[in-house]
Amino acid sequence: QLQLTMAERNELTKSLEMVQNQLQEKESEIKREISEYKDRLLQAEKAHQDALTEANRKNEVEIEACHEKISSLEHFIRSQKLEIEHLKSNKEQLNNSLKEANQALGELLKTKVR
Repeated sequence: QLQLTMAERNELTKSLEMVQNQLQEKESEIKREISEYKDRLLQAEKAHQDALTEANRKNEVEIEACHEKISSLEHFIRSQKLEIEHLKSNKEQLNNSLKEANQALGELLKTKVR
């Protein structure tokens, strides 16, 4: 009976050692997989951050170009307004000169008819 019990104990001890070894192997495998997933996550986060940084840089360049274009258009509009005012002033002067010339012509025609 004692030998049988000792044999069973030895068998159980071997089984326990096998199970413990399997658990340790599984734990090591899981730790390795976790480490791989963490590395992949860090790479993905870095790639995402790099893409975000590049997109922000491009947006800033585009915004700056838009500001420059707006400034250029505002300057153009101001110069066009000045040109319009100048042309209006010239038109008014020409109209006045035309009136005076017509009056002078009228006077000349009156004196010629007499």
